[in-house]
Amino acid sequence: MSQIKIGIVTASDRASAGVYADISGQAILDTLKAYLVSAFEPVYRCIPDDQQGIEQVLMELADHEGCCLIVTTGGTGPALRDVTPEATENVCEKMLPGFGELMRQVSLQYVPTAILSRQTAGIRGKSLILNLPGKPASIRQCLDAVFPAIPYCIDLIEGPYLECDPQVIKAFRPKSP
Repeated sequence: MSQIKIGIVTASDRASAGVYADISGQAILDTLKAYLVSAFEPVYRCIPDDQQGIEQVLMELADHEGCCLIVTTGGTGPALRDVTPEATENVCEKMLPGFGELMRQVSLQYVPTAILSRQTAGIRGKSLILNLPGKPASIRQCLDAVFPAIPYCIDLIEGPYLECDPQVIKAFRPKSP
């Protein structure tokens, strides 16, 4: 069996320029390590908030690196440079709006500004691309909400079998008839 690859992309002008450390990308990695029993290779990128650049990285991770899951952080707000959802929509064949709907619903329990967030998810080939907000606490809250559906989604797009630690998070897969 080939190595499972998971892409982690931080879209941030300042983090990519070294103005500050990328704690959001690290929060994604730490969360995935806690969730997954399956061994995986993280494929990390920290890039500016540039739509064309984000699109290129998402295509590279899906098409050339073979990442079954690509998790982005940053660029989901209403600011002019926040273009991660647009980049995701441009490179995906199918959009999965339920991911964003659930993440906003969960985030609204913590902050009223969650309605400004534009998280989304989509499918490119055999890759699930998931856009998360930029704050580490929000990343964990959103992943806790949507991750139970992610392993089954990856099964459906013919990706590798992801096994979760049921003591940390329980993946949902329908029972076979």
